[in-house]
Amino acid sequence: MDSIQHITVKTNGIKLHVAVAGAGQPVLLLHGFPELWYSWRHQIDFLSSTGYRAIAPDLRGYGDSDAPPSSDKYTALHIVGDLVGMLDEMGIEKVFLVGHDWGALIAWYFCLFRPDRIKSAVILSVQYFPRTPTPFIQGFKAALGDQFYMVRFQEPGKAEEAFASVDIRDFFKNILSNRDPRAPYLPGEVKFKGVPPPPLAPWLTPQDIEFYAEKFTQSGFTGGLNYYRAFDQTWEVTGAWAGAQIHVPVKFIVGDLDLTYYFPGAREYIHGGGFKRDVPGLEEVIVMKDTSHFLNQERPSEINSHIHSFFNKFC
Repeated sequence: MDSIQHITVKTNGIKLHVAVAGAGQPVLLLHGFPELWYSWRHQIDFLSSTGYRAIAPDLRGYGDSDAPPSSDKYTALHIVGDLVGMLDEMGIEKVFLVGHDWGALIAWYFCLFRPDRIKSAVILSVQYFPRTPTPFIQGFKAALGDQFYMVRFQEPGKAEEAFASVDIRDFFKNILSNRDPRAPYLPGEVKFKGVPPPPLAPWLTPQDIEFYAEKFTQSGFTGGLNYYRAFDQTWEVTGAWAGAQIHVPVKFIVGDLDLTYYFPGAREYIHGGGFKRDVPGLEEVIVMKDTSHFLNQERPSEINSHIHSFFNKFC
C-alpha cells in the first residue's frame, strides 16, 4: 500500500481520484457498490509487483472523486466517458480491464462502446446485460417485486435515510460479510436498525471496515445509489447498441454463493448459450466454489492468478 500513488485527473467535466501503482502495461480496475478503489488493494499490490501498472479510480460519485448531485449524470455513457477521458489525460491508449459489481456493468459497457481501448477483460460477478425490450428496473420489478433492493433504491433519499439509521461500521460488516445468495429484499421502510452484524469475515480486518466507514461518512451514499437510479436512463440512451455483440476477449468469474448468480435466469443465461451468443469474445467462465459476492477481496490469491494468466495471453 505504501507504493500507491494517489492522483487527481480532470476528465469529462469532473475530477476523479485515482490510485496508481507499478509500471508496465496498464490494468484498469473498476469497483462496485458500496466500494472504493480500496476494494482492489490486493490486486494493486499483486499487479504492480508482477510488471503491470495498476490503475484504480474512485468512480464518479464515490470517495474522493466528484459526485454530481443529479442521478441523470450517472448513465453508463457518463461513466465510460469519465474513464476514456481519464486514460486520455494519462496518455494511455489501451488497457487491460477488470470490473466487479457495478464496475462489471461499466466494464461491459466500456467493451461495447469502445472496444478499441481494451486489450482484454476479466469481469467479476455480474454477467452482461444485453438491452431488453423492457427497461432494466421495470424488468427486475416484474420478476422480483417492489421490495427488491434495486427497486427500493429508486426513490431519492429513502435508502440514504435507512443507511444512516445504523452504525456505519455495522452496515459494512453486514454488507461485506454476507454469504446469503438469496436476492436482497428491503421490506417496509428499508430499516436496518436492530439487525446485528454477522461476525467479521475472515478476509476482512477492522482496518478495512474503518477505511470504508470513514470515506462513506465523508461522501455519503447518494453517488453510488445514483447508478441504480440511472439504470433505466442508461437503457433509454443505449438503443443504438440493441443487439450489438461484445468481441473483446473476456474471462468471466462468479462465486457459487454470489447473489447475482441467483437472479432469475442468470445461471441459464451464463451456461445455456445466451452469454456466448451476446459476447462472442467470451473465452472462459469460472464458477468459484464456496465464494460469495466480494470475491476479489474474499479470494484475492485465486483472483490474482486468474487475472494474471488471462492477461499474459495478450501481452
